[in-house]
Amino acid sequence: MGEYYSGEKTRILVVGGTGLVGRRIVMECLAEGYETYVLQRPETGMDFDKVQLLLSFKSQGARLVEASFSDHQSLVSAVKQVDIVVSAMAVVHSPNNNILLHLNLVKAIKEAGNIKRFLPSEFGMDPPRMKHALPPGRETFDQKMEIRNAIEAAGIPHTYLVGACFASRFAGNLSQFGTWVPPKKKVDIYGDGNVKVVFAYEKDVAKYVAKTLNDPRTMNKTVYIRPAGNILTQMELVQMWEKLAGKELEKTNVSAKDFLADIEKTKKDKEILQQIVLGHLYHLFYEGCLTDHEVGDDEEASKLYPDVKYTRMDEYLKIFL
Repeated sequence: MGEYYSGEKTRILVVGGTGLVGRRIVMECLAEGYETYVLQRPETGMDFDKVQLLLSFKSQGARLVEASFSDHQSLVSAVKQVDIVVSAMAVVHSPNNNILLHLNLVKAIKEAGNIKRFLPSEFGMDPPRMKHALPPGRETFDQKMEIRNAIEAAGIPHTYLVGACFASRFAGNLSQFGTWVPPKKKVDIYGDGNVKVVFAYEKDVAKYVAKTLNDPRTMNKTVYIRPAGNILTQMELVQMWEKLAGKELEKTNVSAKDFLADIEKTKKDKEILQQIVLGHLYHLFYEGCLTDHEVGDDEEASKLYPDVKYTRMDEYLKIFL
């Protein structure tokens, strides 16, 4: 897999390589035998942990490429060194204005003119299907569509990888707001808890990224992460944890009406981030936005790459015991 269609060694540039998913993408690209480059931004030098992570990548064979999003030519120069670009920068409300950073990256890729594939930062809900999303969270999907439109207008070959909830954000906490670990006594159940959701361990997401990059079957397509063993309801996830922990949690069913009322309350309190997170939870666990549409075998990552032994959520939850 480390060779492109012509048999030449493939060079991959990972942007956002120190993030939650980005660091795993770097490691999986190295494991696949790609010649792996990681973008190093000037401001990273002020963050000790990120510097150490970058140096660990370097010690394992990755190459660090310095470039700044405020210096267009440095980005173009970085892009010209590789065949494929992967972005793992989050597209969210942030002081870094990551939507603008992505658009700057698209401009650099267009000018460089040598990129055989670009995989922008997606991984979760499919933006074209989220036009109805609640504000202010809808802005995230609008921004992702703006990036997609820029990619396609520039004629850049691409792959969009979407369709799952990250395990660290949604499974380990049994999808509870405000915590990253399983609750000890009580758990909120969204509606009746029987809406199907897709979960994926971030390392597995990274593996699928590395696989799709060199695959002609995924060129200019949307690929969904929907492994059959990880299509679960919230109740099934909670019951998995109860079985592992050997105790039953007290459950409170939260109606859609009450959940929406909670979102309205955060608007009064001007808690923007909470509004975004709660809005996403609503679309996932009340509307079932990840599973309310069919996906063909040629569009689904675990069927395209059956050699990837993905982590099932009952195994993932064991780390919290």
